Amino acid sequence: MFNDIGPLELLTIIVLAVLVFGPDKLPKVIQDVMRTIRKIREFSESAKADIRQELGPEFKDFEFEDLNPKTFIRKHLDSDDLGLKEIRNGFDLKKEMAEVTEAVQSYDTDAPSSSSSSSASATSSSSSSGGRVDMTKKPEEDDRPPFDADAT
Repeated sequence: MFNDIGPLELLTIIVLAVLVFGPDKLPKVIQDVMRTIRKIREFSESAKADIRQELGPEFKDFEFEDLNPKTFIRKHLDSDDLGLKEIRNGFDLKKEMAEVTEAVQSYDTDAPSSSSSSSASATSSSSSSGGRVDMTKKPEEDDRPPFDADAT
């Protein structure tokens, strides 16, 4: 509960308590605070016991710490009821990314060679007409986009 209080902070709290309550009343105040903390803990434990009793035997391993979302998720992912470890081990992200990168690079190296031939034919036709494109001339068979009958 008080794991992050250092020695200097503890000394400051003690000095403030002595100044506020005085050395005469301080022991009685500490006893009252400790008694109140004990009663709160007892009430909390009895409430937990009542809830466990009301839930029944199927929740005998129920812990209230499991209600914390992080703890709940960690507990259920570590149990591996769904076979997530097999899926995780069967999927190598680095290998998949390398395959995708290789496919893209091979596509990029193939694309310029085919596009260079079409650009060369376009350049030769544009240079013969003085930089103009002849709109009356029908495009070659390779230049037409694919026809999709279902799209119309």
